[in-house]
Amino acid sequence: MLARDLLGRILFYRTPDGLLAGRIVETEAYTGEADPASHAYRGRTARNAVMFGPAGHAYVYFTYGIHHCLNVVADRPSQAGAVLLRALEPLAGVDLMRSRGDRGPEARLLSGPGKIGRAFGLTLQDNGRDFTRGPLGIAAGAPVTDRQVAVSRRIGISRAEERPYRFAVIGSRSVSRR
Repeated sequence: MLARDLLGRILFYRTPDGLLAGRIVETEAYTGEADPASHAYRGRTARNAVMFGPAGHAYVYFTYGIHHCLNVVADRPSQAGAVLLRALEPLAGVDLMRSRGDRGPEARLLSGPGKIGRAFGLTLQDNGRDFTRGPLGIAAGAPVTDRQVAVSRRIGISRAEERPYRFAVIGSRSVSRR
């Protein structure tokens, strides 16, 4: 499952203000039209159209009127699926991340999907970006062994939360919730 395989990889964004990077330590899978918690559950819309495209692209959505959340499209074209990036450990650009609003401990700067969006300066303009080309990408990083991974139910949603689709690196202080 891609959600599991993304752990340990590096999300980076080359911005005009500098390089931002973080190690992916928490993800959550959404399996498209078969998943009541997925934005694709009721079919294709203008908002979720990227989810129905090729894998390896960014699906960015705006939620609660304040947060931009980043997903990795994870299925075949016309078959929606995505992985929400829930938490990262900061690696590069910490001062720039802090300048965008979070003054807490460094380990908590990217400890939630909304924090990632704010710290990386994501907007709806980033929706559809190809992670293999351009300024926003995912690098190999270091593999995470199965013994280092916790699997649990999803959080922060009201439907199908019982599914074991949340993956986190055990011991990371950047995981959004224990």
